[in-house]
Parts: sequence; C-alpha cells; structure tokens
Amino acid sequence: MTTKTDRTSGEKPTGAADEAVVRALLDRQRSTYPAQAGIRLRNTPAPLYQMLVLAILLSARIRADIAVAAARALFDAGLRNPRSMADASWQERVDALGEGGYRRYDERTSTMLGKGAELLLERYDGDLRRLREEPDPKKALLDIPGIGPTGADIFLRDVQGVWPEFAPYIDRKALDGARRLGLPASPEKLSGLVARREMPRLADGLVHAALDKPLADEVLAAAGAGVTEPPSTGVHRCLSDS
Repeated sequence: MTTKTDRTSGEKPTGAADEAVVRALLDRQRSTYPAQAGIRLRNTPAPLYQMLVLAILLSARIRADIAVAAARALFDAGLRNPRSMADASWQERVDALGEGGYRRYDERTSTMLGKGAELLLERYDGDLRRLREEPDPKKALLDIPGIGPTGADIFLRDVQGVWPEFAPYIDRKALDGARRLGLPASPEKLSGLVARREMPRLADGLVHAALDKPLADEVLAAAGAGVTEPPSTGVHRCLSDS
C-alpha cells in the first residue's frame, strides 16, 4: 500500500509503520545518556548543572560512552554543582576526568569546567533556572566555556522534558537518526509519535541510531517483523561526529 506524500513538506505523513519503528527504538534504548551518567533530570539546580557538564563532555570529539563515564567520575568525586566544581583544584578535575577515561581533552576540559562554574556562580548564583529566564536562553548557553552549538543542542534536547517551552527539540544529530530509520525529519511530526514526556527519550534514542548503525538495523528489522529483541551493544561514537 502506497502512502501519499505531504505536499507541504515533501515527507510522508506519520502512520503505523513509523509508530512501530519508534516503539522498537524505545524498547532498545531504555536508558538515556543522562540516566547512564547517574543524572535524574529535574528542574532544580544540581541536576540541571550536571546535565550541562555532560553536554560539555559529549560535545567533544570523543566516544559517547567515555564522556558518560567521565561525567559519572566527576559526580562521584563530589563535583555535582557549580560551587563544588569551582572550589575543586584544576588537578582534582583532571584526575576525575582521567578516572573516567577522558584523557584526550582532560586538561583543557578541566580549565573550561572551572571557568564555566565560576561564570554560573557570578551570573546566575549557580542556578541554571535563572539562565532559563534570559530573553534567549540558547544564546546565553553559548557564553559558558565549553558550550558551543553542539553542546547547547545536547543540553536543550535533554532538558526539554523539564523546560517544555523548548519541546519538541530535535537537533541535527537526532534528525540524522530519524532519517536513518526512515522516520519524518520534522520535530513536529516526530513529537506526534510519542507522549510528551517521552520526547527526551525519543530524541536520545534517535541520536543512538545516528551513531550506531547496527542498532538502527535492529530497530528496522524488529519493526518490520513486529518483534522485540534485546538491546544493541553496538559501538558508541562521539556526538560531535558530522
């Protein structure tokens, strides 16, 4: 059965096949990058800051699983908020990053984390909810050392569940995953395939699909067969890959 193309966007409308692909994807990606890093995202200062740290680490040209491990190591070392990050010595931050395997950029990243924490304390009293009140929060994010366009996308993609004014937030990397899975390359259409609370998990899953072709192939095969299979254990590439 053929599906008519949407005349305004040039894309086919969403339907049962797209819903099956999304279900298969979410079955395989039960844990988001923030959850893997031990972050329980809420609209409170500490988890928002931890998400910012993770976004900085993920936006470097380094494997995503190493970035997640480095974030966990920083948090395990007690560096969970801007004050503790700023008060830590440069070497303490380097050591924590190294503990997580984040050695390629550890020295530069230690410096950026320290400067970024100081900026947040000075400008927002360490509370990113105050940044949310800026006229252009995404632009304000770019003032933070270590946060470029990719880092801002990662942060907003994951906080859209607690900052709903940014939803649906589907960045370029997530759209790459949607295209790989044959899903609509439209944030609005993708948002119609899941409940609002599932948008961060969908966006995160699409990024996994963009970075992990075996996972995408599993999802498409399962969606076509209408079966559920174990999660993929594919390679975790870096989120900054083009």
